[in-house]
Amino acid sequence: MSADGPDIATLNAMAREDFVAALGDIYEHAAWVAEAAAPLRPFGDRDALAAAMARIVRDADPALQTALLRAHPELGHRGPLAPESADEQRAQGIDRLAAGEAARLAALNAAYRERFGFPFIIAVRGQRDMAAIMTALERRLAGTPDDERRIALAEVCRIAGFRLARRVAAPAYSATAFSE
Repeated sequence: MSADGPDIATLNAMAREDFVAALGDIYEHAAWVAEAAAPLRPFGDRDALAAAMARIVRDADPALQTALLRAHPELGHRGPLAPESADEQRAQGIDRLAAGEAARLAALNAAYRERFGFPFIIAVRGQRDMAAIMTALERRLAGTPDDERRIALAEVCRIAGFRLARRVAAPAYSATAFSE
């Protein structure tokens, strides 16, 4: 996966407000994560940045965590989405579901939101297909609220990791860097 944004050295050297502007949307409608990460610089690499941002989310006040979870769109939502969310859902074909599958997803989404108070969140990038996503949604509906909150926050961090990989350039591999 190639990134089309600045590398870690550039992000480390940015003014705080530029860093937040560059990464403020990595976590859905939660620029506070990038704001909290800015003073932790410098980061050694993109993975260190992702880990720091995930730690900020895990250690955040429960009210902030809840707001973060509630800021995520439901899968298959037909209204306006943040550009990254729209791309992620489009890449998985969620915007092109057959009518019956879309209705099933809407019903499961409604049951999930009713049970847990936030939308079902899963990182759709990667190896998952729509059948696996539906199976995960059905399985997670049976979970406990505490377990589901923990899983949803982990999925939010996984989504952010994918977004960072698309946004932050990694150093180019050089075979000469490992030669004697």
